[in-house]
Amino acid sequence: MEEVKHYFVGTLGIEDYYSASLYEQQVLELLDKEFQSHDYALLSGGSMMYIDAVCDGIDDIPTIDDQTRETMKRRLKEEGLEALVEELRRLDPDYYEIVDRQNPRRVVHALEICVMTGKTYTSFRKRSKKERPFRIIKIGLDRPREELYQRINARVDKMMSDGLLDEVKALYPKKELNALNTVGYKELFDYLDGRWPLEEAVERIKGNTRRYARKQLTWYKKDEQIRWFHPDDKQSLMNYISKDYE
Repeated sequence: MEEVKHYFVGTLGIEDYYSASLYEQQVLELLDKEFQSHDYALLSGGSMMYIDAVCDGIDDIPTIDDQTRETMKRRLKEEGLEALVEELRRLDPDYYEIVDRQNPRRVVHALEICVMTGKTYTSFRKRSKKERPFRIIKIGLDRPREELYQRINARVDKMMSDGLLDEVKALYPKKELNALNTVGYKELFDYLDGRWPLEEAVERIKGNTRRYARKQLTWYKKDEQIRWFHPDDKQSLMNYISKDYE
């Protein structure tokens, strides 16, 4: 990051609203500007929906207004997830059949759309690919599973030694925020709540990170446009990119 300018890193507070749709819009605006003076840009990361939003587009889902968001947040806390799942079944039975009903974020978001617009969430999910005014080369980086898991475990240990627990303690009063419902934070919040000892919390971070890595690979392996390389095989990777530009 000291050598190359990065965008969309450290730009939001934990209480700020954000979505893949906003990301798509802002990245396309940035690329339109950057391509006036640069021939290429590099999109890097692992968030599947956000990368797909830039490459393929995302459905034009309305942005949730603050009043609706606060109302649904309060209802989730007071009524519980089961009640909201039942309401989603009534308002949008098609999405009810496919949604992860144990995932409060997805259930609440779908209900927010239903309540705010008076239409079903399903009606906005058209799944149509959008054309982009630039070429896209997709590169996937993968390692043998054992090697990947060893690196994940070592990374978690380093995060702990670098002060992750102190960071989580500082954020504990805001642990209910959606932005903090992520691997690394939620396991240590549970430790602070006395649910399990610190050693188990760390092992759960490692296990959940490995599980998320598998989920990422499963998602991306379905994309036939991605060409896969070992991260250390830099020459083959560069040869592939160079050939594609010929």
